[in-house]
Amino acid sequence: MFRTLLVLVVCTLGLSATTAAQQAASNYKVSAKVQERISETHLKFTGGVEFEQGDTTLFADEVEFFTDQDRAIARGNVAISQGRNRIASDRADFNTRTRLGTFYNATGIASIQQPRQSGPVGGFVAPQSGSPEHDVYFFGEQVEKIGPKKYRITNGGFSTCVQPTPRWELSADTVVLNIDHYTLLRQATFKVKGVPLLYTPFIYYPTKEDNRATGILLPTYGASTIRGQTLHTAFFWAINRSHDATLLYDWFSKAGQGTGGEYRYVLGRGDGNLTAYTLNQKQTSYELAGGGTGSLPASHTYEIRGNSNQLLPFNMRARGQVNYFSSIETVQTFSSNIYDASRSQRSFGGNVVGSWRGYTLNGTFDRNENFYDTTSSVVSGSTPRITFNRTERPLTANSPVFFSMGTEVVHLLRQRNVNEQSDDSGLGRTDISPQIRYPFKRWPFFTVSSSLAWRNTFYTRSQDPSITDPDTHLPLIVEDDLRRQYFTMQANVLGPVFLKVWDTPGSGYAERFKHMVEPFLNITRTSPIDDFSRIVQTDGVDGVVGNATSYTYGLNNRFYAKRKLGATSQAQEIVNVAITQSYYSDERQAQYDRQYATTGEGAPPNHYSPVSLSVRATPSVNFNATFRAEFDSKHRELRTMNVQGTHNWTGRIQSTVGWSQRYFIQGLPGFNDPGSLDHYLNASTNARTLDNRFGTNYSFNYNILRSALLQQRIQAFYNAQCCGLAFEYQRFNFGTSSAVPSDRRFFISFTLAGLGNFSPFSGAMSGVPR
Repeated sequence: MFRTLLVLVVCTLGLSATTAAQQAASNYKVSAKVQERISETHLKFTGGVEFEQGDTTLFADEVEFFTDQDRAIARGNVAISQGRNRIASDRADFNTRTRLGTFYNATGIASIQQPRQSGPVGGFVAPQSGSPEHDVYFFGEQVEKIGPKKYRITNGGFSTCVQPTPRWELSADTVVLNIDHYTLLRQATFKVKGVPLLYTPFIYYPTKEDNRATGILLPTYGASTIRGQTLHTAFFWAINRSHDATLLYDWFSKAGQGTGGEYRYVLGRGDGNLTAYTLNQKQTSYELAGGGTGSLPASHTYEIRGNSNQLLPFNMRARGQVNYFSSIETVQTFSSNIYDASRSQRSFGGNVVGSWRGYTLNGTFDRNENFYDTTSSVVSGSTPRITFNRTERPLTANSPVFFSMGTEVVHLLRQRNVNEQSDDSGLGRTDISPQIRYPFKRWPFFTVSSSLAWRNTFYTRSQDPSITDPDTHLPLIVEDDLRRQYFTMQANVLGPVFLKVWDTPGSGYAERFKHMVEPFLNITRTSPIDDFSRIVQTDGVDGVVGNATSYTYGLNNRFYAKRKLGATSQAQEIVNVAITQSYYSDERQAQYDRQYATTGEGAPPNHYSPVSLSVRATPSVNFNATFRAEFDSKHRELRTMNVQGTHNWTGRIQSTVGWSQRYFIQGLPGFNDPGSLDHYLNASTNARTLDNRFGTNYSFNYNILRSALLQQRIQAFYNAQCCGLAFEYQRFNFGTSSAVPSDRRFFISFTLAGLGNFSPFSGAMSGVPR
């Protein structure tokens, strides 16, 4: 640019020039109060010098040109603008041919394109500015322009806050600023309002015109009673538009260090992610909430989480998941989420499913292990399970009778581990079950659906009821195979249905209401089953009592409201109240009926099931609530009750409240032990402005029975255009139900425009928009 400008200057002074130079000079504007020729190769302009070429303009008090060196020196209020990019300095020395040079005591502003929302995002939430571009403000004692959009800054820094006093800035001995690509800092200091807050010897800051730029993410600082001071850092690698990876490193002043990584992909019509983490924990001691001290031994543990979902050829789909840890104590110590901290199950598995013209094939492999304590667990799963089913279709072209069939071949994994001792009760099972069904729908207010099914099941192992296993205190599992056959006849009766509709034109809530009363009765008759006592009980397929009839009866109350939604009116169910109970001709059936929540919890045989009451209310799209209770029919007392409700107010405040209780019933096994009762209150609130500038999240879990606050967690955040701040405080006291009874944790992190952020592997800072 400046070489061409020089041609214009020479022509203006009347020096000889080529025809091409004269033609080029007509594209520029130049002005200066004084123009002076020092020598043949030395020109000098003074007094408000201004050169203009397209969108590029140079201003200075004085400019000297050395034509033999392709060099120009500008002094006094030097400023260069190109589009939205500007540099101002006291002095500049640059090459007129390459357009590169050095600016002294310089400041500048460069514009970076807003990241595009394409492809998967990395292990963080990329911040968004309120304008289509980011402005980067940079400064330094010496700023070298070493490329078209590349600068080297000495003893300076940069910020995306362009206020007179930036909210934040990164200063360093050396800064390499590559616009629309990256920024590299050495010996960097992070300052907030001019106050040094964080030092790092090296930082890579992506300033790329892409939503997923490779670079070091901002660290999260924390403190914990157990782990001491903590620092969580991560590096994000944008492999390509469909793959990315995040590498994590955690440092704990008292408890060691952890490393991990996350890989994510999108491939065709499928996606997946995998996170792995390893913790090298050293022995540490900590203070207990009620006084005294606790300790954690040295250990080396790992945890793996992930899932995938991929479409395959021939109309098939594959899924996989893993949620596995090597130490339950580490999970309960490490996790900030109360549900992860109280998690006692590890699992992995996958399946492949396909469907073709009414036929479905499903192959599944899964392994689940539930821990009762650190040394006792039960393993279950399918290794593997293969099912092939024919979906229900008319028996013939115009037949009112429908036919379906299900088949299954499975190896059931069952293993009990206690103090490194285990017993295996797994077995193989082959099952086939054809069914015909006839639905009677002649009357809209009264319908009957009748079905007849035959089931043939083969077991590779069985149990001997005459011998008790000394370890499990259950019948001993023996290597004798067993075949089971039976018929099931079922009739589902709905009605007569009573209906009432009334118009409410003057109501501000709905134009019309409808109330439906639906009594129902389901009758099931099972033929005799030989050797039921020899069947190993694993799931609902095995818990069928033969030569028995069950009657499930109840009443559904449904309330509908026709409400105006936009320009149209739609009917929606606002309240549903259902009451259900079952009668069994064989009282043993009450121990295997899985439609009731308290089945299998130790209650003795009974001809009557508990009475189940469930209520669901959705009066608006912003509010819903559920209620469920089970009432013991023999002792006429409540077994369990739980309520949960959520409310969303204009998208600014979302609240969830849950309450549950398990009651004591004298003389009812499973409910007559005070130590097995529970009574909990849980609540969470998320409040924020519509633009996510300010917000807070608060949650707690309270044990009402023992008057103990299990945990409370509060998060708060502030997001400006160019930066943000978030913090979290958590306190929990799980008591004897956890490997680590109590802890207090604090986390804080910053967000810089254009630089991504992340949540530590423990789940801290999750749910905070940044």
